[in-house]
Amino acid sequence: MTNTNDPIRQFEIERETRIATYSGQEAWQAQSRDWMKTAFEQQYMYNFAWGGRPIIQLPTDMAVFQEIVWATKPDLIIETGIAHGGSLIMSASLLAMLDYCDAVKSGGVVDPKTARRRVLGIDIDIRAHNRDALTAHPMSAKIDMFEGSSISEEMINRVHNYARDYDRILVCLDSNHTHDHVLAELNAYASLASKDSYCLVFDTVIEDLPEDTFPDRPWAPGNNAKTAVHEFLHSHPEFAIDQEINNKLLISAAPDGWLKRVG
Repeated sequence: MTNTNDPIRQFEIERETRIATYSGQEAWQAQSRDWMKTAFEQQYMYNFAWGGRPIIQLPTDMAVFQEIVWATKPDLIIETGIAHGGSLIMSASLLAMLDYCDAVKSGGVVDPKTARRRVLGIDIDIRAHNRDALTAHPMSAKIDMFEGSSISEEMINRVHNYARDYDRILVCLDSNHTHDHVLAELNAYASLASKDSYCLVFDTVIEDLPEDTFPDRPWAPGNNAKTAVHEFLHSHPEFAIDQEINNKLLISAAPDGWLKRVG
């Protein structure tokens, strides 16, 4: 029986109870969708950086991402989609934090040259100026980058071979957001996510925004990351949407994209 006299557990219960009510607050949900539409129109998510590199993400999603990394403690993070590289730097810095915590616990030291945790980024086109900036960054010691289509047979085999020596893997899909591409990525890489870890799918919010939000892109409502997620889940019961994360964010580019491996 849960001891609700424990102040830490009491705080957790209050938080869980509060979050569980959010999905039913339709007016607030509508406000969030309206805010997201304006955010895309104003390119709000282009305004932030991590470790000096632009990161095209919402601050709320970044906050939850670090919660997931802290909880799952991966030794490998795989990301499709590199852009300016801020997300790779964020992942690498969070893994460096885990390395530091391990060293504190063991009484050892952190050696960037021998630390095992790594980030693998995949992109069909890694621009030279972005590659140069990432290579020059202090966190580059924890980062590898593969250039090519994330859904080609050659790349899929290359990534699986790279990942085979790692025990705890977190997967993040954030490249082309069309249904077919995301579904292909899910089929290619979701299985690499470890039990109790995650396969995160970004820009599922496209499904919830007006038809004309992305006039110059191939994705739209009915053809996007969220439709791919729902199709994938029909035949993959080993994954489930983490509804607590899904409910608590309200402002997110990844509704229904927080896929936890439960089996």
